[in-house]
Amino acid sequence: MTRTSAAQPRSTGHPGYTLTQNRVLEAAEEARRLTRVALAAWGLDDDAETAALIMSELVANAARHARGPKIRVTVNRPADNRIYLAVVDRAPHQLPQMRATDHDAVQGRGLFLVDAVADRWGYDFMGAGSQPWGKRVWAELTVTP
Repeated sequence: MTRTSAAQPRSTGHPGYTLTQNRVLEAAEEARRLTRVALAAWGLDDDAETAALIMSELVANAARHARGPKIRVTVNRPADNRIYLAVVDRAPHQLPQMRATDHDAVQGRGLFLVDAVADRWGYDFMGAGSQPWGKRVWAELTVTP
């Protein structure tokens, strides 16, 4: 099992959820489950699979390209009609980028999928000043409440 701590709900506003996991590809399964549970709790079942796909790709990218033993997964609802999905890792200089892939390639299309289904996505550096300790790769999805 890749989970290292239980999902923690936010204390105010719409409930938000975070989960710290080992930085392995298998973490995507638990992150998808958390995403589906959060959207079900918010009554947004119609958007759960799209959100789970986005989260899965964000986690897979972190597992493949980041450093450090752990990642932090976040599922938030900043507004009635928006879902915010994010993965924090400790590789601030390994920036996400869409790469051209061979038509027959097995991997390398994750950010193309995120770009196609999310309303917007990006990344933020974590830490102060010119020496960030990590980054947060995030995506937002518009939902129908």
